[in-house]
Amino acid sequence: MAARTDRTTDPAIVADLLLARRGTAYFLRKLKELPDDALGEPSLLPGWTRAHVVAHVGYNARALSRLVTWAATGVETPMYPSPSARAHEIEFGATLTPNALRNLAEHSAVHLNVEWRDLPPDRWAATVRTAQGREVPAAETAWMRAREVWLHAVDLGNGGRFEDLPADFLGRLLADVTGTWSRRPDAVPALARLAAWATGRSAGGVGGPGFTAPRWL
Repeated sequence: MAARTDRTTDPAIVADLLLARRGTAYFLRKLKELPDDALGEPSLLPGWTRAHVVAHVGYNARALSRLVTWAATGVETPMYPSPSARAHEIEFGATLTPNALRNLAEHSAVHLNVEWRDLPPDRWAATVRTAQGREVPAAETAWMRAREVWLHAVDLGNGGRFEDLPADFLGRLLADVTGTWSRRPDAVPALARLAAWATGRSAGGVGGPGFTAPRWL
């Protein structure tokens, strides 16, 4: 019989699951606030409408569910067949009716939640592979989802703010972003300016010539 609560009791995993579920609730709330005719309007992401954002978030839940299934069964089930298949899926999803888009966002989130809930405790350490080719433990899927839903709730552009996001999430997000920057030689000046600002040595942030922060996710 399927578990009615998470089978894992690992404190770190439980905390990440809570962060992802809170983010999902926030995203769905912002989506619910949008009337149907607003879904075709531009989001805060260049080239994407709000429908693109909703489709991406919905299909991301399905993709992460495949990783959890991989962890549970040991049978490789990648997030996406290829980068082009992922892009095509999002473009197709953006053409769905508003009702279909809302159903996609909600039902895929429920499915992912059930997959997490029923994953045996010993399978959270199973190795899976992200869409970028990184090999990570299945436990990483909770943090991956948290980033998606919290950030894209802001990207909907209907009042979601970074100030609404949990402080622990923002701290980890910055660590992720700057960790990625540290592997890019062109980002060194921006990291230096950020470090100077964060330690009270500068009134500036990361602005300046030579580096534009890339879109995250």
